[in-house]
Amino acid sequence: MSIAKRRLSPEESRGMALAAARDLLIEAGPQAVTLKAVASRIGRTHANLLHHFGSASGLQKSLAQYLTDQVCGSIAQAVLKSRTGEGTVRDIVDLTFDAFDKQGAGALSSWMLLTGNEDALDPIVDAIHALVDELGDGGHEDREMHEDTLTLVLMALGDALIGERLADSLDLPRHSARDLAETHLEHALDRWKKEHPA
Repeated sequence: MSIAKRRLSPEESRGMALAAARDLLIEAGPQAVTLKAVASRIGRTHANLLHHFGSASGLQKSLAQYLTDQVCGSIAQAVLKSRTGEGTVRDIVDLTFDAFDKQGAGALSSWMLLTGNEDALDPIVDAIHALVDELGDGGHEDREMHEDTLTLVLMALGDALIGERLADSLDLPRHSARDLAETHLEHALDRWKKEHPA
């Protein structure tokens, strides 16, 4: 029996819809992430998706949460590994930049802002904030960690939106923004290690 024909639990149906929405986002951009397109891709009805998400805006917000949950977990692991010497700062940079570029979070963010769905960005902002508080010393009070995160996320978002064209126009290699972010984070990690000797 095909997936489209068998009865799915609400969690399975929602998960399939979000995976399809992510694929559409990556393949064709945020404007392609509609209830109708997602329903068609997973063999469900428009009404079925309305039941799960309430609206296209609800689907976008859920997609933002879905992407964020996946990405923040990976970034947290990379940060912890870099602190113990198992991973590199470049791993953190690449995961963050890829989340906004290859995984579509940058395009989704700009699309939601343009369509007036700013609150759909809340899951991204809240998850990044929670991640930083979890990783930072003193939780919410770790101002330097917050500043480092702000710099990294803004660089990754900007790079996803205009990085290729800007690097081209400035005659710089495409990876220049990642290199700059890596240098910034290396300094931050060195500072952290000095403050936390083994």
